[in-house]
Amino acid sequence: MPSQSDLKTRLTPLQYKVTQEAGTERPFTGEYWNHHEEGEYRCVVCDAPLFDSRTKFDSGTGWPSFWQPAEGARIAERVDRALFMKRVEVRCEACDAHLGHVFPDGPPPTGQRFCINSASLSFKPRA
Repeated sequence: MPSQSDLKTRLTPLQYKVTQEAGTERPFTGEYWNHHEEGEYRCVVCDAPLFDSRTKFDSGTGWPSFWQPAEGARIAERVDRALFMKRVEVRCEACDAHLGHVFPDGPPPTGQRFCINSASLSFKPRA
């Protein structure tokens, strides 16, 4: 696991704020909110596979949204009581990077909306 000083050097300030300090990027500003290429979204910190473009959908929220994690993805969920509400935070289980939140208002077949910060993701196009 990289040290915090290594991460501050390797990540952009926004990537660091989101993944290490549970920050949130502004809606409609992230690199992947309106991204439609086929491939795999990976953790920007540890490169673990997280989401597949086949489960991405336009939620209208301004953040990349997925109805389920990629097969075999290691996603951890935690109760988040910040901002005077109860939400479910989503983290990369491999490195504990903050990714975003999951809500029960997504499309079929899961009914879930994984609302993920672009700053927590990298993208690998499908070969």
